[in-house]
Amino acid sequence: MPTATHASDASDASHASHPTPTETFTPRKRWAVLGVILAADVLDLVDATITNIAAPTIAKDLGGGPALIQWLGASYALALGVLLVIGGRLGDKYGKRRLFLLGLAGFTIASVACGLAFSPESITIARLTQGAFGALVIPQGFGILGAVWPREEIGKAFSLFAPAMGLSAVGGPILAGFLIDADLGGLGWRSMFLINLVLGGAALIAAVRLLPKDPGDRATSIDGTGSAYLGATMLGLLSGLIDGSTNGWTAAPILLIAAGLASFALFCRRQRTAHNPLIQPSLLRNRGFTSGLVLCVAFSAAVSGLLYVISLYLQEGLGRSPSGTALGLVPLSVGIVIASIACHGLIGRLGRKLVLIGLLIILTGTGYLFAMVANAGTDMGSWTLVPPLLIVGLGMGTCFGTVYDITIGDIAPQEAGSASGSLSAVQQLANAIGAATVVTVFFKTLDGGPDHAMTVTLAVVASVTLLCCGLVRLLPHKPQEDQHH
Repeated sequence: MPTATHASDASDASHASHPTPTETFTPRKRWAVLGVILAADVLDLVDATITNIAAPTIAKDLGGGPALIQWLGASYALALGVLLVIGGRLGDKYGKRRLFLLGLAGFTIASVACGLAFSPESITIARLTQGAFGALVIPQGFGILGAVWPREEIGKAFSLFAPAMGLSAVGGPILAGFLIDADLGGLGWRSMFLINLVLGGAALIAAVRLLPKDPGDRATSIDGTGSAYLGATMLGLLSGLIDGSTNGWTAAPILLIAAGLASFALFCRRQRTAHNPLIQPSLLRNRGFTSGLVLCVAFSAAVSGLLYVISLYLQEGLGRSPSGTALGLVPLSVGIVIASIACHGLIGRLGRKLVLIGLLIILTGTGYLFAMVANAGTDMGSWTLVPPLLIVGLGMGTCFGTVYDITIGDIAPQEAGSASGSLSAVQQLANAIGAATVVTVFFKTLDGGPDHAMTVTLAVVASVTLLCCGLVRLLPHKPQEDQHH
């Protein structure tokens, strides 16, 4: 869901160097540049969420079963999270315009590859490629806007991101569901990827014409080795988890997980020795930031997995069509949007208490949903799920941006770049792990029926959310002063 909004904001905010425009931008052209940046972010968010609806349909068509369902969401978030920070630094080094165009072109081609996929392996690779190119696009946006908008007016541009991302979070899955059921040209689920050829192509043409040129700074250092270790870590852990949960815990998944853990040890060592590490070691000595990092991992993993499983339950348990499932998720999306907007003005006053309030709202909604499934199961009516899903959405919307802003509340100014980029990357990686882990719980308990699988999954999510409540008291009390004006 709209977690991608914060990934974008954080990554862009983490890079202070802005391209220097070689021309004067009129107000009309500034708005046009903003439209291009927004279009790219919307494409990213929509493609991050559409498989929440489409995964069962794709798995039935291509085969692959539960493993493919898990990989469809996890692969995109995995590539995006691993490469998000390095994507921003590549923009600093080679020019933000160049990386934006390269990323958008690659993202569009990868979308077509998803639409033409012929096997579970081919669509998984295409989704990984989509996420990788998305990681080149997203970090460049705010830097480009900073080059063409006067500092005193740029707030107008930034204020449009939250509603645009919120509408995308609501509209993306709905669009995916209706495209699948409409079966345009006999394409079925493929049309939701192939449509990016038109949308991405139009955005690319506009970007070529509108975005300012910037040379970049070749002196910028990039820790490719650290990114490689992190990628190997996540790939090993995810591959082992998914393989073990679907094919049994033989030697292969155990070795994959062991390899992932070994890569993580190498990554940690690299962070201590690299000249320009992905995560500044001083950040990990900050109790507030480290606690927020752990909370962000647990929270993002739990809610991303929950969103995936609710979609699976609506289709596999209640027998809803993709479009019916998309409509069923609207209350949750609406709750996220309402709370995200409402809480923007409260964070400065309530501070970390707002995080706790959001987590308690999620617990309430999860408990309500647990009771509904346990009592009515697959006999519940179409409107029965509206109240609990709306409550869960309100809790998620309360937490999404708040956790991020509070976590970096007491870091030093010179650490802001590393902190923002690290949080954004960790959030995406947690989305990948969460989608795989929580869906694994659902499928491993499915032998007892969809109702049993859903209640067990909700209990797991509630337990993780309760753990997050305990971490809140370790967070900084307030966000930084300039983050909530």
